[in-house]
Amino acid sequence: MADKERSMYELEYPAPEVSGAHESTVTMIVALQGYADAGHAVEAAADHLLAALDNRLVASFNNDELIDYRSRRPTVTLRDSHIDRVDKLELGLRVLRDVEGHPFLLLSGPEPDLRWDGFSQAVADLAEKYGVDKTICLYSAPMAVPHTRPMVVSAHGNFPALKNKHIFFDSIVHLPGSAQLTIESVLQRRGKKTGGYTAMVPNYVSGSFYPEATLNLLRAVEDIANVKLPLHVLERDAEKVEEQLYQQTAENGEIQQVVGLLEQQYDERLAEFQEAHPGMALPGEAAIPTSEELGEEFERFLASVSDRETPPQPGALPPRASENTQEPSAQRTDAPGTTDPREALRSFTEETAVYPEHHERKTDEDRETEEGVDKPEGSPSADDETDDHQ
Repeated sequence: MADKERSMYELEYPAPEVSGAHESTVTMIVALQGYADAGHAVEAAADHLLAALDNRLVASFNNDELIDYRSRRPTVTLRDSHIDRVDKLELGLRVLRDVEGHPFLLLSGPEPDLRWDGFSQAVADLAEKYGVDKTICLYSAPMAVPHTRPMVVSAHGNFPALKNKHIFFDSIVHLPGSAQLTIESVLQRRGKKTGGYTAMVPNYVSGSFYPEATLNLLRAVEDIANVKLPLHVLERDAEKVEEQLYQQTAENGEIQQVVGLLEQQYDERLAEFQEAHPGMALPGEAAIPTSEELGEEFERFLASVSDRETPPQPGALPPRASENTQEPSAQRTDAPGTTDPREALRSFTEETAVYPEHHERKTDEDRETEEGVDKPEGSPSADDETDDHQ
């Protein structure tokens, strides 16, 4: 009996504050390593959040209960002919604060090898304990898609908001199981909101770090969790990969032909989806507003007009360009539907490997020795964070 009741996890003491000043519930993000992680998008998403945002440990899971060390051998460092350090595998639940101070939870670390049912029940218990409103699991899968088209992020789950802005599948799909999928199943049986996002990574770059996938997953998290994340570093990383792909493949006609076939297949499938779901936004496009959304927007417009100190008089001239009116030269050229001329030349390569900028994660002990510093070195500056939210 004692073995069965052996502790699955330990709560941190003193316990960090999980709820915010204006939030009674929080969102939990699950990003475990080891399953459906093409382009290392899921692992990089967790690492980026922990490096860029203030975070505190809430619960640490017992590795001896969950991990088969033979499948994940920790790194041992020898120095001067003796063992200097043994790296620890960290599987834990942390509370993070976005750039505006709003809290959310992140479960990250290696996927357990053992006791998926017990682990998932423990995670569900923690979710109830800390007032989790919805749980979002992150995945990335290698797919026959071209990198020259907007990335597709598909959604699945048991509440409609997940699928409002993302591709979803109206069919039966059989998948190999995972700890994250087990967590989703347990939470769904308990009547909780749960689901996941899957970034579709071009299969020819799935073995390399592909920050475009990480970026799109975290943008989806921003939207569903109503948080503001620092994404400027990831945007720069994605641009570097895009430029390298262009430089390495622009002159390879055979590869361009293959990418052309992938583009044709991509366009046909999205056209079929749009025909089956009229009004749904395709990747890279804005959704067509519903009549309810148009009505709400009109009400907001009327409210803004009524708040003006000096309403416009009949026959008044429109404001000049210098009066808060955008010059034609300042108009955006990256609106949905516009295409970079180079995009027609881009294609794929199996040899591309671009690694995102590395962030060193600080431990809780490091933070205790610092005074007045919430963010680790290498995290985006306040200016970056201001520019991040699109």
